[in-house]
Amino acid sequence: MTRRYVLAPEAARDLVQIWRHIQENAGLEIANRVESVIRGKIVFLAVSPGAGHYRRELTDEPVKFFSVYSYLIVYRPATKPLQVVAILHGHRDVERLLKDRL
Repeated sequence: MTRRYVLAPEAARDLVQIWRHIQENAGLEIANRVESVIRGKIVFLAVSPGAGHYRRELTDEPVKFFSVYSYLIVYRPATKPLQVVAILHGHRDVERLLKDRL
């Protein structure tokens, strides 16, 4: 079976941190649901890499952004399998965080 997407190590850590934060503040069921929705959207992006949009005010790198709840999935649309580079809360300093990752 061909992998549809790959999480960069930082993106995998992002997802774990998101799950832990939600689990601590809202409970296990909600944390699992949010993670499931995020993963589902990543699968969607893998088959529809045109979704989302570029954010030139944040980075000139060829990455797109796709919103899920309060989070931004940052991914490289031209890669096969799709590479997710970050999953960040929209209120964080996304520009600064991406400079360290891209």
